[in-house]
Amino acid sequence: MNIERIMSSLEAKHPGESEYLQAVKEVLLSIEDIYNQHPEFEKAKIIERLVEPDRIFTFRVTWVDDKGDVQTNLGYRVQFNNAIGPYKGGIRFHASVNLSILKFLGFEQTFKNALTTLPMGGGKGGSDFSPRGKSDGEIMRFCQAFMLELWRHLGPDMDVPAGDIGVGGREVGYMFGMYKKLTREFTGTFTGK
Repeated sequence: MNIERIMSSLEAKHPGESEYLQAVKEVLLSIEDIYNQHPEFEKAKIIERLVEPDRIFTFRVTWVDDKGDVQTNLGYRVQFNNAIGPYKGGIRFHASVNLSILKFLGFEQTFKNALTTLPMGGGKGGSDFSPRGKSDGEIMRFCQAFMLELWRHLGPDMDVPAGDIGVGGREVGYMFGMYKKLTREFTGTFTGK
């Protein structure tokens, strides 16, 4: 495995995504010896297929605060890998959320889920919205607006999110309520902590 070549290619495709690039490099360094013992891995381009997300959704979340002012935030869902099952990973609401962090977390979630031996892939999502200092009504309206953009990409056999930083039972409840309203389904679409 030529780690320098792989990293150079990734850096060109994903400039400035330091968290994601660092996570990939650390994994590549840790598996290099075993990988090099299996030339069939190189032929099948296992690494190239593993380090790129299957798909990424980026969307605007428009919601109204308690003063009646319109607010906008960015929302994301990184569906990283579903080779062994539906995408599975948390949704994070925090001001620091960006695409690089979510790709890094989705990449790591793929391995974390694989190690459980349950048939789950890896994913991660979230928004730069911070629930801190927001009223329950503002959090509810944000969660509903977030789900209004994301619901069509979720489902028990497709993508099953959970809570993460800034997303607890209350937020999951608000999102699941909107999901049920939109889909008219009461299926295992979210998991709790």
